[in-house]
Amino acid sequence: MAQPQQTVAYSTHEQIKRDIIYGDLAPGAKLKLSDLRQRYAASVSTLRETLNRLASEGFVAAEEQRGFFVTQVSKEDLIEIADLRILLECHALKQSIENGDTEWEGNLVAAHHKLHLMETRLQEGDQTVIETWKRYDWEFHQALIHACNSRNLLDLHTSLFDKYLRYQMLVLNNRGEAAIDEHQAMFEAALARDSEKAARILEQHIANGLDHALAGL
Repeated sequence: MAQPQQTVAYSTHEQIKRDIIYGDLAPGAKLKLSDLRQRYAASVSTLRETLNRLASEGFVAAEEQRGFFVTQVSKEDLIEIADLRILLECHALKQSIENGDTEWEGNLVAAHHKLHLMETRLQEGDQTVIETWKRYDWEFHQALIHACNSRNLLDLHTSLFDKYLRYQMLVLNNRGEAAIDEHQAMFEAALARDSEKAARILEQHIANGLDHALAGL
């Protein structure tokens, strides 16, 4: 069982990271310990530990003599993140399709169903589901690659996806029917065990999302 300090540290880390990803803490914002202590009800030592951890993950910049800042965004950084996603996620997808069993298929069906429900609500104009939609989007992509049999690959993918999501949330809109169709096509190719086709669709899906985000930055 986790100790209370570990639980508080984990919760604080997840809250601050979430607020950076979803734009509640804006790019370049100074992270003053006094303000963060009030906002997250955490001790200064926990906050320092959390900010140093987020700095190692790339979400916070630690500047000597100046303190902590939310990492800035740039088109160059977004392009690099997208390229790395293509490299890692397409490889993981191929491995997952080859290794996946019936449990993997069942989890993939469930993940796609949940995502499609949120996509439909967004198409109908319900903006209250944006955060849930992005969570289900992440769960769908995770379900696709979950059977790759590499914990390190899954962890790297999670980190990249979080950074990619941060840029998507800055744009504040989605690609609508095009993205829905790409998810459907990936889903069908994966269930058909066509790893090459699924990877091609995924690469195009990420590239299209990159173009959309770049146009909105």
